[in-house]
Amino acid sequence: MNILETKNAPGAIGPYSQGFEVNGFVFTSGQIPVDPATGNIPEGIAAQAEQSCKNVGAILEAAGVGYDKVIKTTCFLSDMGDFAAFNEVYARYFVSKPARSCVAVKELPKGVLCEVEAIAVQ
Repeated sequence: MNILETKNAPGAIGPYSQGFEVNGFVFTSGQIPVDPATGNIPEGIAAQAEQSCKNVGAILEAAGVGYDKVIKTTCFLSDMGDFAAFNEVYARYFVSKPARSCVAVKELPKGVLCEVEAIAVQ
């Protein structure tokens, strides 16, 4: 097992790793839309979806893979009313259309609107 760590994605805010590589798979932790350079959270679902996807991409890059190697994502939204706007951004990153679950949750860390995690193959 190899722990993934990059300064190009936000550091863990709890007792977990940004990701793991194991047996040819890459697992990312859920990424909320925190800008790793500033710690800021953008306003609105489109900007937050963009940052969450970029954060996932940074962890994938640390493992030496890209979005095209993602086989499964799990997406969390604080409001299903944001589903269409979230999908518009998500589709620009995950163009290979991996399997996906997308659920609404009561609340996300730091009050953000979305969170994205991924599983990829090497």
